[in-house]
Amino acid sequence: MADFQTSTHRSKWIFTPEQLVEKYKAANQQAIEALEKYGVALAKLNDDGSLSYPEIAKENADKHSRPKAVTVEEEQMMRVFYETKLQEVCNNFHFPHKVQATALIYFKRFYLRWSVMQHEPKNIILTCIYAACKIEENHVSAEELGKGISQDHQMILNNELISLEFDLIVYAPYRSIEGFIQDMEDFCGLKDEQLPMLQNLRDAAKMDVDKIMLTDTPLMFPPGQLALAALRSANQVHRVVDFDRYLGSMVSRKSSAHTISELVESLNAIDFWVSRYKFPSDKEILHINRKLKSCWGQSSRDESKKRDKKSKHKSKKSSNGAQPVNLPV
Repeated sequence: MADFQTSTHRSKWIFTPEQLVEKYKAANQQAIEALEKYGVALAKLNDDGSLSYPEIAKENADKHSRPKAVTVEEEQMMRVFYETKLQEVCNNFHFPHKVQATALIYFKRFYLRWSVMQHEPKNIILTCIYAACKIEENHVSAEELGKGISQDHQMILNNELISLEFDLIVYAPYRSIEGFIQDMEDFCGLKDEQLPMLQNLRDAAKMDVDKIMLTDTPLMFPPGQLALAALRSANQVHRVVDFDRYLGSMVSRKSSAHTISELVESLNAIDFWVSRYKFPSDKEILHINRKLKSCWGQSSRDESKKRDKKSKHKSKKSSNGAQPVNLPV
């Protein structure tokens, strides 16, 4: 695999907090403009990269009232909610960490450009998982993935074009953790009977990475620093190594581009972002979902379906519509 230092991950997908704020605002504003113009914001990505909107948009566009747009803050809550769902789907399929991490990064990159008002997150997480499985050579068919969560696999394939919008090779902290653990083994000079302590540290650090991956830090810091932050956090519990001394040794031995103070500052910043992580409440999600359905024009489509059923005189038994997809909780 290519080196991170020369990768597009480093050159194109690491941002400052201020840059992320601007990108999220721009995506939100893009959706608001579509909402004002078409009456709905839900978009379909065509083969040529252009967007098209549902037929219902034409009749909504002439109406006085417009659906209330989701705010930037509410979009962030929905991303947090669905990133957790993405992890749960991967766990249910027993996918390796690298697939889960790659899918999460794809999902984060996608919503740097688009708003949740324009593309339904429940569909995007599945396409991101499918694309991650392909790039990480963990082969699973769209049919298998769709069947496992009771969803039409064609939707996954239809959205696969989104994976071409950003660079597919990504770097995750899990691999870096393995490298640091091997380095710590040499640094500490541990005896064979002490190695299980280091393995416990590794396992705990991977759990901390799972938490880190749910924040925006993968878009702000290189995977090596994310791994070190996780190892430092885990070591505060397991007390396996003198972490400050290890960092000093590592910086001097590996000709780091950062000073020890700069590195510690980055690790502290990662800890800060993790401490700010908050999972939205059920009440918040229900409120935002109601707004999103209005932005997606789903209420109007539901009414259209009801009228169609009435016109065809369908019985109650035959008029049961498709149920919304329930992702694993």
